[in-house]
Amino acid sequence: MTTTPMSGRKAQAARNDELILQAARAVFTADPGAPIAAVAEKAGVGISALYRRYPSKEALLQKLCGDGLELYIEVTERALADEGDPWEAFAGYLSGIVDADTNSLTIKLAGTFQPTEELGRLAVRAGGLATEMHHRAVEAGVLRPDVTPADIALLFEQIASIKLGDEERTSQLRHRYLALVMDSLRVPPAHRGLPGPAPEDQELSARWWQSS
Repeated sequence: MTTTPMSGRKAQAARNDELILQAARAVFTADPGAPIAAVAEKAGVGISALYRRYPSKEALLQKLCGDGLELYIEVTERALADEGDPWEAFAGYLSGIVDADTNSLTIKLAGTFQPTEELGRLAVRAGGLATEMHHRAVEAGVLRPDVTPADIALLFEQIASIKLGDEERTSQLRHRYLALVMDSLRVPPAHRGLPGPAPEDQELSARWWQSS
């Protein structure tokens, strides 16, 4: 099966869209309060071209986070399809999410815009898959049972907050600390119990809803 090549105009529009999304991620994860004009400037496109694709900053933020959730789902589904060693499958899931860097969006953008119903559905799907991945590792006896899916979510955010040097150095450091985290997650644990209660799911989700 072959696909028909895009026309010159459509191909240019697709390139512009990719540039806009890359620029938006960079701009808004650095400063969520930045104006949409800063995205157009970084992407090297006219503001009118940006507005034709995304009529508002809100729409652009919704698109960024929707893409992030879809990537999270893709990584988790791939890990769930791995029928090999349970710990290696779980470790691959952790590493894949760190590489996807979807949690940088959560850290910076939670509560800065109104999520759509579609984003809500994607979030439920992502959360369900993450819980399934977690339960499978616990049932296999490779993940300590006193760690919850919400614990893992916040560990992802802690690792995503590591930024030092260029992208390559940041990635190296994130995987260094991920390796330390994985040593603490694997059975048998170094400690018999963890201090304090685990975070509640509603504590995490509440950050995405703006106060009225």
